[in-house]
Amino acid sequence: MARILGIDPGSQRTGVGLIDVDAAGKCSYVHCQALNLLQDTGDFPARLGKLVFDLEEVLAQWRPDVVAIESVFMDKSATSALKLGHARGAAIATVVRHGLPVHEYAPRLVKQSLVGGGAAEKAQVQHMVRLLLNLGTQKLQADAADALAVALTHAHMSATAGRTGLAAALLRRRR
Repeated sequence: MARILGIDPGSQRTGVGLIDVDAAGKCSYVHCQALNLLQDTGDFPARLGKLVFDLEEVLAQWRPDVVAIESVFMDKSATSALKLGHARGAAIATVVRHGLPVHEYAPRLVKQSLVGGGAAEKAQVQHMVRLLLNLGTQKLQADAADALAVALTHAHMSATAGRTGLAAALLRRRR
């Protein structure tokens, strides 16, 4: 059994989602939430500090084996993309400090992996997350659902890599 932490980084809210994957590749829901970085913080550096603090708590409580994070996409605003990059950097540095392997996935790949098309709408991704994790009609916060989608993408990509001989047990528990 391996536990995957998916992260959907953001400068205002960062989604985290955890799934367990058994030896047969079956994924099961563990936890998800959106870390609200605007709460009780003033400036942008304080938000990054809150991201690190909150992510440390998630790591301590849920003890993942591997981390999957969404890569930066270019938005209309260079400033927004830069802030997103800072949030990704803070998240990556935090999990690497804990000795966890990190895998990055482009937003289009995440959508393609779950829905079959890289231009899928957020509602389609959320629907597939609920379907794949047997969550029924459970309401999912958008950032948390995106984080679960990243974790599911890693599970699927790792299983495919294992079947094709491209990678050796990316989901293997670390010793």
